[in-house]
Amino acid sequence: MQPAQFTAEPPSTDRTPRTYDVIIAGCGPTGAMLAAELRLHDVRVLVLEKETEPASAVRIVGLHIRSLELMAMRGLLDRILPHGRQRPAGAYFAAIPKPAPQGLDSRYAYLLGIPQPVIERLLEEHAIELGARVRRGCAVAGLEQDDEGVTVTLADGEQLRSRYLVGCDGGRSTVRKLLGVGFPGEPARTESLMGEMEVGVPQEEIAVTVAAVRETQQRFWLRPAGIGVYSVLVPAAGVSDRVEPPTLEDFKHQLRAIAGTDFGVHSPRWLSCFGDATRLAERYRVDRVLLAGDAAHIHPPIGGQGLNLGVQDAFNLGWKLAARIRGWAPDALLDTYQAERRPVAEEVLDNTRAQTELLSTEPGAQAVRRLLTELMDFDEVNLHLLEKITAIGIRYDFGAGPDLLGRRLPDMDVKQGHLYGLLHRGRGLLLDRAERLTVGGWSDRVDYLADPTAAVDVPGVLLRPDGHVAWIGQDQRDLDDHLSRWFGKPAH
Repeated sequence: MQPAQFTAEPPSTDRTPRTYDVIIAGCGPTGAMLAAELRLHDVRVLVLEKETEPASAVRIVGLHIRSLELMAMRGLLDRILPHGRQRPAGAYFAAIPKPAPQGLDSRYAYLLGIPQPVIERLLEEHAIELGARVRRGCAVAGLEQDDEGVTVTLADGEQLRSRYLVGCDGGRSTVRKLLGVGFPGEPARTESLMGEMEVGVPQEEIAVTVAAVRETQQRFWLRPAGIGVYSVLVPAAGVSDRVEPPTLEDFKHQLRAIAGTDFGVHSPRWLSCFGDATRLAERYRVDRVLLAGDAAHIHPPIGGQGLNLGVQDAFNLGWKLAARIRGWAPDALLDTYQAERRPVAEEVLDNTRAQTELLSTEPGAQAVRRLLTELMDFDEVNLHLLEKITAIGIRYDFGAGPDLLGRRLPDMDVKQGHLYGLLHRGRGLLLDRAERLTVGGWSDRVDYLADPTAAVDVPGVLLRPDGHVAWIGQDQRDLDDHLSRWFGKPAH
């Protein structure tokens, strides 16, 4: 498949800024997914990406269960699956080698390993197919907002105008800095080198050496990544604030220091480094400017949650921001983005902090790791930790109600196929088992399915566009109140 094509817009020839509903800074997975979600509701979207070309480093990332479910909700999973490799849903937490626990309630209970440039390309293509515009080589240099919108100034002086701006521009976010939003947390204490390269020694020798090192050093591996090619992870010599990638010599030096051999590594495909800095934006929204993905939170990559957390931000924000622009959002709806997603990020930061401690070579940390390894033999413990990593355990606070309220509803068979197949358009859905309810004047925003055979043990369920349960019951008046809460006033 060829890379996504985009139409570069020429600079404006007059002093009137081009106008959009939403400008998104950053065309990584979060920005591309958000653009697609907005386009489902006919929002005029421009995505600005400072890089002129897509990333070339073939780093493998993992899509966890909840992200796979969201992709299925939008009809994207069949497009993505052929490009990835499915792996068992286990051994996520601190790389403790445990199988998937019993009780995983998902049709998509696996990890999908996929090259990061591929998932970025597929999501960008999806957004463009839906009508989003993407401009590469465009860096945000300034912003000013007023009661009507945001004026965005590019590095070349061009100005653009939008009703809202969303910073999806990474951990060093320019948008966040221009807003003056604090980014408190801990700086990196450790750094790791990671890359793919060829080796010069037999596989058997590699396996023996790696096994010996990993008895005490979990931040180390050499894993096959193709014919003669290995993925390499090794602790760096220290912590730096470098922007440029490490060199092959850096890898050789650290491999010799940690393992006593450099394994004859040569011919690298790509080289990178990452630290364990942990930070969370103080606010996700300042009036008409919002933050999502790494612009709002950074953490160590252990557990592979970063890309997933950002994509899930986009799913939570997209329909709410679109509702605001389309004119039917209740006043407080956009505020629920921060109220729901920032606590999720706090939990992710905490679990990555815990996992990082468990990778330490200190005796105390190793003792705790051994204890947790024993505890994870209990399915309840293993399941609890896996639900944290894969985000299927999230429960948003929608007020008092059954445990299912605020949680995601798993995919299930319904008389029209699969439940998630009914969510492709990014609308709400009322699942009516009792066949006594109606969406009435909200039919332009909420779909209806009467199915007494659906495998959910309640008479009626209202789903938000992100698949979370917004209401449970059988009383029409109560349902109408909740439809108003989430989907505004009825059209008629």
